[in-house]
Amino acid sequence: MEIFQILASALAGGTILLFGMLGGIFTERSGVMNLAIEGYMLLGATIGYKVAAQTGNPWVGLLAGILAAAVLGVLHAFICVTLKADQVVSGLAINFVGTGVSMVLGANLSNLIGKVNLLPTITFPALSNGSAVSEALYILTKQNVLVYIGLIMIPIANWYLFKTRPGMHLRAIGENPEAADSMGVSVNKLRYLYTILGAALAGLGGVSISVAIYPGWFSELTTNGKGWICVGLVIFSQWQPIRGAMGAYFFGLLSRVILNLKIPETLFGGIKNPFFANPNLTFFLEMIPYLFTLIVMIIGANEARRKRIGAPAALGQPYSRGQRGK
Repeated sequence: MEIFQILASALAGGTILLFGMLGGIFTERSGVMNLAIEGYMLLGATIGYKVAAQTGNPWVGLLAGILAAAVLGVLHAFICVTLKADQVVSGLAINFVGTGVSMVLGANLSNLIGKVNLLPTITFPALSNGSAVSEALYILTKQNVLVYIGLIMIPIANWYLFKTRPGMHLRAIGENPEAADSMGVSVNKLRYLYTILGAALAGLGGVSISVAIYPGWFSELTTNGKGWICVGLVIFSQWQPIRGAMGAYFFGLLSRVILNLKIPETLFGGIKNPFFANPNLTFFLEMIPYLFTLIVMIIGANEARRKRIGAPAALGQPYSRGQRGK
């Protein structure tokens, strides 16, 4: 049954990345670069946990965390869309703001670990009837409610992007804002909307850590760089939700496998585990997700390669209505 426990952990861990990745896709499809996911996630995790502790209601905490990240998204949209400032610099600055605010508001929250009500876990007791198949399915499906919400969001996001008129407008303002504007689509208004939506989804990813999947608040280690993995996943996904979801769950699986490699004294029935004998070697294991993120971002940084991998043509480019064709 251990394989199903690993797969169940992969679903849970991947859900956190899924929300941040979807937020990145929606924002960048509109033409606004989103490097602020880490800041959104950390702020969402902090506010969500703090409000859940104060109210005793994790659902209120969930909403508060989403709204807090969305407010930070308004700031990013104002800088990028209204002021037309450099979007990379803005994203990095938003990360610093989100981290700083989280450190201030999160003081003493670590003392509440184990004392905060969490979002519910959904179980299917009928599956646990004694048979091996049923027991395996029971383990796999015993998940936090946010895991199921994430699974539902994947096809909805894909349908919205590629099968609806608003989704067509979203893709248009990211690919050719001048043409979209000439057809009556409000480019800057929609860029505001999707930048805020992307921040809210990333905030949801943060809350899913602190009040659901890995409950608690552990300073900046609460997110531990997961927002940057989401940035890499956006590029890896080629700005497509289904492909991105596969990458998110793969990273969830990778994280659990890394954890499993660190714990046992022997591997594969008798081989001495070097990671157990020398815990410092585990740092190399933990580098793997971030190394992949770095490689993907390097590939996506080259303009010609960005076009080949499907990046929106106007990504990172401010739009002014009176400057068509420039």
